[in-house]
Amino acid sequence: MDFLRFVLERHGEIGAKTWEHLQLVGLSTGIAVSVGVPVGILLTRRERLASPIIGFANVMQTVPSLALFGFLIPIPVIGGIGMKSAVIALVLYALLPILRNTFTGIRSVDPAVVEAGRGMGMTDMQRLRYIEVPLALPTILAGVRIATVVTVGLATIASAIGAGGLGDFIFRGITMVDHRLILAGALPSALLAISFDAVLGRIEKKLDVRA
Repeated sequence: MDFLRFVLERHGEIGAKTWEHLQLVGLSTGIAVSVGVPVGILLTRRERLASPIIGFANVMQTVPSLALFGFLIPIPVIGGIGMKSAVIALVLYALLPILRNTFTGIRSVDPAVVEAGRGMGMTDMQRLRYIEVPLALPTILAGVRIATVVTVGLATIASAIGAGGLGDFIFRGITMVDHRLILAGALPSALLAISFDAVLGRIEKKLDVRA
């Protein structure tokens, strides 16, 4: 009951922080998709580049999130306190599943189907557009789904460098030893992750042309 009263009293602030969190997640994931999918497709045409680029994305995953946020702060132009550094860090974390799933999905398309398209006179771009991407789409969307859910959780840590969002409640709650503040940040964040996972999972199934 104490927590419910707290939520009712702070509903405006909780709503504002949730919106900030959504903006952070949406912007980061959107940039990661716009970069990761084209690069993943490019790697299927330039496979010698696949190992170093996917390897770099793997390395970014091993860097502790707080360390990466802190590392970006002193870098001119792209660094500093606030949302800019947080977005760059979150994009780096979200790139791996999107990049890897795009590359793997397109490489997993049955070569016989691709060859049939070539036999019909399709250009490489046409085969990519009409055969490879549609068949690889469930795998690509699975990568986007993973990246989005991971970003929702990591975005709470971005509050440590002044990016806002639900992490503000969590850090304030830890500092003040107030479980209500911690729950006010943690519960909405968990609900967002579950919601994104469910929605993207449904879209993934609907767009699966193999089903």
